[in-house]
Amino acid sequence: MNDLANNSMSAPSTSNRLDFNTPAMQRKRRTRALKDRLARWYVSIGGLAVLAAITLIFFYLVYVVLPLFSGAELEAREAQQPSWLTGQNEALLLAVEEQNKVAMRLDRSGLVQFFSLKDSAPLNSLQLALPAGASIASVSQDQPGSRRVALGLSNGQVLVFQHDYTVSYPDNVKTITPSLSYPFGATPLVLDAHGHAIEHVAVSENDDTLLISASSGAELQLLSITREENLMTGETSLDEQRIVLPQIAEPIKAMVIDPRQQWLFVINGKATADVFDLRENSLNGRYKLAHGDAEVSTVSALLGGISLMVGDSQGGIGQWFMVRDADGKAALTHIRGFKLGSAPITQILSEERRKGFMALDADGRLGIFHSTAHRTLLTEKVADGAAVAALSPRANRLLVESSGQLQRFAVHNPHPEISWSALWGKVWYESYDEPKYIWQSTSANGDFEPKMSLAPLTFGTLKAAFYAMLLAAPLAICAAIYTAYFMAPSMRRKVKPVIELMEALPTVILGFFAGLFLAPYVEGHLPGIFSLLLLTPVGILLAAYGWSRLPERIRLLVPDGWEAALLVPVILLVGAGSLGMSGYLENWFFGGDMRLWISNDLGIAFDQRNALVVGLAMGFAVIPNIFSIAEDAVFSVPKSLTFGSLALGATPWQTMTRVVLLTASPGIFSALMIGLGRAVGETMIVLMATGNTPIMDMNIFEGLRTLAANVAVEMPESEVGSSHYRVLFLSALVLLSFTFVMNTLAEVIRTRLRKKYASL
Repeated sequence: MNDLANNSMSAPSTSNRLDFNTPAMQRKRRTRALKDRLARWYVSIGGLAVLAAITLIFFYLVYVVLPLFSGAELEAREAQQPSWLTGQNEALLLAVEEQNKVAMRLDRSGLVQFFSLKDSAPLNSLQLALPAGASIASVSQDQPGSRRVALGLSNGQVLVFQHDYTVSYPDNVKTITPSLSYPFGATPLVLDAHGHAIEHVAVSENDDTLLISASSGAELQLLSITREENLMTGETSLDEQRIVLPQIAEPIKAMVIDPRQQWLFVINGKATADVFDLRENSLNGRYKLAHGDAEVSTVSALLGGISLMVGDSQGGIGQWFMVRDADGKAALTHIRGFKLGSAPITQILSEERRKGFMALDADGRLGIFHSTAHRTLLTEKVADGAAVAALSPRANRLLVESSGQLQRFAVHNPHPEISWSALWGKVWYESYDEPKYIWQSTSANGDFEPKMSLAPLTFGTLKAAFYAMLLAAPLAICAAIYTAYFMAPSMRRKVKPVIELMEALPTVILGFFAGLFLAPYVEGHLPGIFSLLLLTPVGILLAAYGWSRLPERIRLLVPDGWEAALLVPVILLVGAGSLGMSGYLENWFFGGDMRLWISNDLGIAFDQRNALVVGLAMGFAVIPNIFSIAEDAVFSVPKSLTFGSLALGATPWQTMTRVVLLTASPGIFSALMIGLGRAVGETMIVLMATGNTPIMDMNIFEGLRTLAANVAVEMPESEVGSSHYRVLFLSALVLLSFTFVMNTLAEVIRTRLRKKYASL
């Protein structure tokens, strides 16, 4: 009876039993299932959206960057044979004005014909003021961008004229009126007193000084004309001065005067250039311009007049300019070469706004090139034989006269200055002594040669990341290991949030602090900073050794895991002592100024905003990322592994190094990679604390410029669609690709580490 009673009391009644099939419970399960499905779809769609956004960003960057590497295009317009061209003399010179509306043609009789570029309709015909009985023997233009023309006459004289184009708006209609002017007088200048024909002529105007060189056979003449204006009367006077230079033994083929009027290049013989120093009126040297059987066929100056473009009889084109050696002596040096075909080069047309040029050979083949990028953009046949061509100032129109016809071409060549060699290789720029990696995208000079090497920016990015990780990685990883494995739980709950809170500090504040306070402070306390970096670990080790020598009863007064708190006063004491002794150390060992000692005695350049400052500031910004992830990885190691190792007789240190670290290594590696990615992509700190000097030097005392900082600095000022604009997008693409590759490698390595140590 008692057993029955007990059984009846222990068994639950059906009335008290929970019913899970009630309508309310069914609704609750349906609601929960719906929420689970929504959450799953929400997370899936969000993840796919993030991947899609990153993919779209990548393809958009590629879309913007791809036009940089496209070649040039020529679009031929209908050939024209205007009636006014029939029966005229051979064309000596063609030119096109700025708006691509009016063209000019000069023939051997001195007739200047202005006509419409669109339909070749005649606009104006003017006869140059040639002396009676004289004809044009040679013609030369001033530097690209100038409309000055010098004509060598058959009587030993030279006539300098200029073709101008005036824009007006009568009745709100844009009208371009061509005209001729004689800036140095309509009377030709006498160059050859014996009346020999001027076979070759060159002209250069610098400020109010006109320099003309002329040749008859091997006889060289040089005349300097200075124009002076009377401030009282407004009258202009010309002062002529003949310059005597050493004579040349071989017949002269061509001459070029540089715009600064320092060098006169005289091409003579088959392929020889005599270079004269016009400041000393002496011969600088004689140089061979071609090899083998090749002869010089034409010479032209590139934009700015520093480079000579030399075409030869075998279709080759060489770029030459003056380079100073270690002793300071300038020598004409071959920089790079181009190849158009096998026919002789007859004409070289330099662009007026870029370092590009076009070349025309005797077979009518045209080549479009760029000197700095060392790039051949197009080779195409535009005529059936010898021709005369003109390139518009904007380099988007080409006019060719051949066999009595005028052929017009639209030129599409938006980004000739970009090539893989110009972006990543050493480039020999004008006025430099050797090839270098340089980033200098803009200049106030219109003759500027763009220098868009991404090598110093990529180097600066890796340099900043290296010094930041050099400081952050050891501190963050060691702190994470100690916090997760050795520190008392109560102390860990206080320390970890404080370190993670450092990540909330805006990087612009860190950059502002580093640039305005830390940089000058480090410069003024260099001995103290280095003493702090060296003495801090020594002080910690000495404090640990002293602690281990104390009696056990004293050491037991500190709870287990709280020993790290005793290092706070040690670090503060070492820091105060190091910085306080900085001035004394500077006086004792560095003559009172360590910066001057580094610069003068060691020969190491020193900038106030340098990689040391970046390493300190950016290392501080990266530490929380690495610490948080690494600490979670170490703390997440199962306690059973730790207890099992200790139970088998291993010490805590052995357990940590041989069990815990190996198990947590995938997470620690991920922390380092994420920290490296943060350092590579950092913008504001390097922007405000480095000086933004794009140089390639591992010197910790010099500045740098990173890809991210460069984009932030120059993107607001770049012209949309320009080469500069697209190269900045290429910088972003390089940064994105680098981050993608690093993350992919990190994931591969992390997966392998996880598989390797999964059995622990």
